[in-house]
Amino acid sequence: MDTPHHTYDRATQDVGNLVEFGHVNTRVPDQRLATLFYVTGLGLTRDPFLMTSTDNMWINVGRCQFHLPSGAAQVVRGVVGLVMPDLDALERRLTRVRTQLAGTQFDFSRAGDAVEATSPWGNRMRIHAPDPARFRDTALGMPYVELACQPGTAAGIARFYREIMGTPAHLEGAAVRIPVGLAEELRFVETEAEQAPYDGNHIQVTLADFSGPYRRLLERGLITEESDESQYRFLDIVDPSDGRALLRIEHEVRSMRHPMFARVLVNRNPDINNRNYVPGAETADWAVQP
Repeated sequence: MDTPHHTYDRATQDVGNLVEFGHVNTRVPDQRLATLFYVTGLGLTRDPFLMTSTDNMWINVGRCQFHLPSGAAQVVRGVVGLVMPDLDALERRLTRVRTQLAGTQFDFSRAGDAVEATSPWGNRMRIHAPDPARFRDTALGMPYVELACQPGTAAGIARFYREIMGTPAHLEGAAVRIPVGLAEELRFVETEAEQAPYDGNHIQVTLADFSGPYRRLLERGLITEESDESQYRFLDIVDPSDGRALLRIEHEVRSMRHPMFARVLVNRNPDINNRNYVPGAETADWAVQP
């Protein structure tokens, strides 16, 4: 029996060594203001199981998280991309918290097909509506983190991820895209704009080949923390061709044997309240429904 012939781009189904994007970690000076912005304004969900005291807060965004421990404010040198199902509802929520966040760096505006929002301490979010052509099946999530880098560093950053982290890196002019997991990516974009000094914020990723990158990082003296058997950290992205430091952004690196790998996160429906409550409508789906 003849098998029908189809032409597919099989590379679209490849998963690189970075199999999960876990979280963006930035310290915040005030947990109350963080709640107003991330939970009340953005409409995201505080993790109900972990970090439930007053000195740290984990915020669920589909399959990813923000981690917000108390401390001096940290600001990502770039922008965090989010997808939310209803941008009009988002604008209404952000409008309601504007008075309570007066006197901070909070702001937001509609910019084309996205909402640009700034946290009380200057962290920038670019929030999109679901779009299968750009964000696959994501209805609620964190499809990218876009970091600014100096002119002339994009090619070296691509080499770092290919040769040291063992994962695909797509160089597109002055920008690099690193696929992470099933629907997320890291982006590095060259800019002439002056950047603030690195302040200690970090990102967390999970690797399939956990030991290979560790060995290559260790050989170059780049490991900065031996966390436990399932986790390590490094600070600097370097050019493998000459060892030149290109960008400092701490990576918290986990293995697939880490106990929190692929942990299922609770996501609420922010449009439900005590006046319009409908049984069964409390939760939000992170994936676009067929």
